[in-house]
Amino acid sequence: MPHIGLGAYQMHHEEAVRSVEQALNIGYRLIDTASMYGNEAEVGQAIRNSSVPRDQVFVTTKLANTDHGYDEALRAFEKSEKALDIGHIDLYLIHWPIRGQRKNSWKALEKIFDEKRVRAIGVANYLEPFLDELSTYAHIPPAVNQVEFNPYLYRRDLMERCRKDGIILQAYTPLSRGRRLSDPKLVEIASRYGRSTAQIILRWLIEMGICPIPKTVNHDRLLENFRVDDFQLSNADLKAISQFDEGLAICGDPLDYL
Repeated sequence: MPHIGLGAYQMHHEEAVRSVEQALNIGYRLIDTASMYGNEAEVGQAIRNSSVPRDQVFVTTKLANTDHGYDEALRAFEKSEKALDIGHIDLYLIHWPIRGQRKNSWKALEKIFDEKRVRAIGVANYLEPFLDELSTYAHIPPAVNQVEFNPYLYRRDLMERCRKDGIILQAYTPLSRGRRLSDPKLVEIASRYGRSTAQIILRWLIEMGICPIPKTVNHDRLLENFRVDDFQLSNADLKAISQFDEGLAICGDPLDYL
């Protein structure tokens, strides 16, 4: 799986097709969508339109909250396959840990994986209590855990837990939807590298071993977000950014599903 990707949340219609096509032209090779986003068909169209070979693009989609349960999850996966229409899905995630159905849904994902209909399976929004529960019944461990994560919502314990268990941690909302890009502490660091504050955050995530999936439909920002592989942060700056945490959660709290 590529170490940076494009999140397709709140992309719709022609905008979604255009943005994914532009991202692929720039060099993105990981596209993250979900049934709940309502744009799987557009993402699939963009991938088919692209000159990039299908086997060079890593595509993630997710099980919607309304499709939990064993049979329901199997049917939902088939619907996503048809909507995307790209031959195969690379990674299929449980989008949110819905109470009472997590086990049945995971068993369905294991069946899909065992039948080689998907290359990898994983979860999203699984904080430590959900990972603890999953470990009691999973025969196949999750390859990926996708959560809201950035310097201002630094889930250090979860990061270390995933690292210990061999689970790739993937960060959605890695830029806090722009809410802290003008933070003077971050601006000062960015100025020393001649980089944008967004690039500094994305580089910090990558150097922490986390895969960010920033979302934008702006072509210039698509370019900016992708160009983070030609510099490195000093150890001092990595440590400094790791102190920015303020518990800034923008999306829902997964613990509401306990």
